[in-house]
Amino acid sequence: MTRLALGLILGLAALPALAEDMTEAEREALRAEIRAYLLENPEVLVEAMSVLQEREDIAALERDKMLVVSQSDALFVNENDWVGGNPDGDITVVEFMDYRCGYCRKAYDEVEALVNTDGNIRFVVKEFPILGDASLLSSQFAISVLQLHGGEAYKSVHDGLITLRGEPTPETLSRLATDLGLDPKPIIDRMASPEVMAVIQANHDLAETMDVTGTPAFITLAGIMRGYAPLETMQEFVAEARAK
Repeated sequence: MTRLALGLILGLAALPALAEDMTEAEREALRAEIRAYLLENPEVLVEAMSVLQEREDIAALERDKMLVVSQSDALFVNENDWVGGNPDGDITVVEFMDYRCGYCRKAYDEVEALVNTDGNIRFVVKEFPILGDASLLSSQFAISVLQLHGGEAYKSVHDGLITLRGEPTPETLSRLATDLGLDPKPIIDRMASPEVMAVIQANHDLAETMDVTGTPAFITLAGIMRGYAPLETMQEFVAEARAK
């Protein structure tokens, strides 16, 4: 940016403060000079907006990191969550997900590849149904299985739900349970219980605190990655967490 451009921008920023010390004619002259320069050099505005966006991005990243630290127990060590991958891994990756979310389904293979090829990731799933009754039904079923049958059964159900064709119904969920060697009735009966609904409500409350409004969202101590990302980007996200 040229010295003249810098002077004009600084003059524009300082204009309100200087206004009391300037005559009306001087104020009009300065405004005209700044306007003329910006019209002749519009790239200055583009550059200024780019700098502003960069500063806002840095501020948002720092805000996310502070949120993660303040909610670390709820995010990383909640006994109501399923823990997969390597339980003794050197970092934890948390995913807020919805079984009916197209981007969660798209990310499923990437998440599996990330966890399995890395071998040192502790992976936590936050059931976060936000896409209607079918999403809620799926999460209720998965949490009920986790509470009744433990982590191994949950993982099988999780995989089945994220790849399920068609709508989840009591009939399709019962069939899924049966196919996995589970008695569907106790699972179905527990789905609307306070124990199951409390987990879902807690995850919604936590998501609101973390400013997570969509799925998928991935969280590590390095911050929050909102939305779908290819495997390479997720690997970079993990590498950033390890570098902390």
